Amino acid sequence: MKNVIHMIATLTIIGVIAGGLLSEVNNWANPLIIANQKAETERAIFLVQPSGKSYEAVKSNEIEIYKVFDENKNPVGYSMVSSGNGFQGKIKIMTGLSNDLSKIEMIEILEQVETPGLGTKVTEDPFKDQFKGLLTTPQINWVKGKAPEHDNEIQTITGATISSKSVVAIINSGLVKARALKEKGAL
Repeated sequence: MKNVIHMIATLTIIGVIAGGLLSEVNNWANPLIIANQKAETERAIFLVQPSGKSYEAVKSNEIEIYKVFDENKNPVGYSMVSSGNGFQGKIKIMTGLSNDLSKIEMIEILEQVETPGLGTKVTEDPFKDQFKGLLTTPQINWVKGKAPEHDNEIQTITGATISSKSVVAIINSGLVKARALKEKGAL
């Protein structure tokens, strides 16, 4: 009986100490994590809007979007974050858009957990470069097994069709929300 009480007390003390240490590590690391996330967001904002020099966040509960300006404070467009499901998990994308939301400047995949060697090809330049200068109206479309024929089409990746389609669907979903904000005068 004495051994059981001793064991319970020892495990309780170890648990309290471990929990306290874990809490302190979290308190120490959380500001660093937030700073790294902010730096990654800023890097992506200017990556998809290369002529941008500054930005301001647009207030919205619907979508994460930033208005981007050149060195003379003239608006160059928007950087929009959108996310959705891919083949194996969430895909998060930063999309550079023209001021009127009619054209994509560039995209950057911020997060993905797609199949290595196949679905991860959505992060590679040959796929992402298809979006440069792509028209967004009426929406972005994809084609499979043939070259795009229209200014709003991209070609899916062989072996990663679902991931390719998901990127298109995620961007289209974000565009619907961005256009709604534009119509309300919030952009």
